[in-house]
Amino acid sequence: MTAVHVPGQPVIDAGVLVSTNPATGTEAGRFPVADADQVSATVAAARTASRWWVGLGQAGRRDRLLAWRRSLANRMTELADLIHREGGKPVADGVVEVAAAVEHIDWAAHNAKRVLGPRRTRTRLVTAEFSGHLEYQPLGVVAVIGPWNYPVVTPVGSIAYALAAGNSVVFKPSEYTPTVGQWLVDTFAEVVPEHPVLGIVHGLGDVGAALCRAGVDKVAFTGSPRTGRAVMAACAETLTPVLIEAGGKDAMIVDDDADVDAAADACVWGAMTNAGQSCIGIERVYALAPVHDAFVAAVVDRASRLTVGAAPTDDIGPITMPDQIAIIRRHIDDALARGGRAVLGGPAAVQPPYVRPTVLVDVPADAAAVREETFGPTVVINRVDGIDEALARTNDSRYGLGGSVFGRRRAVPVARRMRTGMTSINSALTFVGFGALPFGGIGESGFGRIHGDDGLREFARAKAITQRRAPSVLPTMTFRRTPADVARIVTAIRLRYGRR
Repeated sequence: MTAVHVPGQPVIDAGVLVSTNPATGTEAGRFPVADADQVSATVAAARTASRWWVGLGQAGRRDRLLAWRRSLANRMTELADLIHREGGKPVADGVVEVAAAVEHIDWAAHNAKRVLGPRRTRTRLVTAEFSGHLEYQPLGVVAVIGPWNYPVVTPVGSIAYALAAGNSVVFKPSEYTPTVGQWLVDTFAEVVPEHPVLGIVHGLGDVGAALCRAGVDKVAFTGSPRTGRAVMAACAETLTPVLIEAGGKDAMIVDDDADVDAAADACVWGAMTNAGQSCIGIERVYALAPVHDAFVAAVVDRASRLTVGAAPTDDIGPITMPDQIAIIRRHIDDALARGGRAVLGGPAAVQPPYVRPTVLVDVPADAAAVREETFGPTVVINRVDGIDEALARTNDSRYGLGGSVFGRRRAVPVARRMRTGMTSINSALTFVGFGALPFGGIGESGFGRIHGDDGLREFARAKAITQRRAPSVLPTMTFRRTPADVARIVTAIRLRYGRR
């Protein structure tokens, strides 16, 4: 019997994963589903490839990564079109996503030697006769389990840094965007044809679980908190370390001295880009009373002009996961039932496979639209009386991924007080494009970091080496020490550390 194809919903048909566009139902690609043995074989091949990849040295790996960067840069419109054809994302959004991925490949390639290379460390009093050396060594094989909402920049944020650190990678793309994932692996193989340094396995959640148990040296996962817990549980069986990015409920604070027009523009972008399907999307706004009404009016004006549809040039495309539409509808209905108001959109905005821009105001703090990740082109804007109230309501969340602050005189201290891993000041989402800055959250948004120095070290193990360079003046680590030696140790420590 032939499987029934629901637009956007991946299906397994005779052992083949079939991917379709969520708006049109047009088939985007089909790929053989890996079983547990095939997953293990892919990891074993990556293990062999990792030894060759390490042997290239930092310079060799840098050159190969830069060649991949050039390929993506020169073919970015091709990739953006593929993102649109498979996931429904507008082509312009796809271009921006690919541009960010190119930046991260470039940054990782150029900075791996500086961040991970060997260096000497300063000695201390009790180890003055030794020199200290620190270096970072590859883990081996890293598994990357990627998401569908940003099928290029998010997995590349792990893949590029893991590769630059000297690891091989086995990539399991989302079952909603396998074609984009395969394109990335194929283009890498064009510049690194010798060995499967970047391998791939396709399938549903059971394939991801098999990958976690296949003997990899680390797992980098992006997805929901529920699936993140399942990944952690599987990895706990073998004490395999994990990096978890598990979504968010990001907030924007609009201070009373903010540029209201700029804040509204950033809010609409942060909340509605990619149809709101962004882990760092702005889902909540706390606007101080003096600017609240003007801010809401500006947001409604901008959001109401966005186009929605399947055309490559539309501003908002379809909801990629059909099941997500019910969640978005529930959040809107719950907000209104609890006394909130829809000043744009509302229940009628939910028109599968699309959701039109929706702006909700006066929504109680216990509403699902405030507490849970919505993942749609909706935003809640609530009035607050002061900055302390704005911060308290912002931080009253089990998530802690990113956020935004608009203001002048106190924007920096407010940003520091937000319980998030990242905050943008007078912009939204911009931290994701900074190669030098770490990306990651706290709480149920996960732990670990990609991007930046921290992202490179995330995929390496610190190796400490000491080397004797002189006889011991204070012989602490030997049974040959005498009472006089012990007395000298006591005197030296008191003189060095016992005084003000």
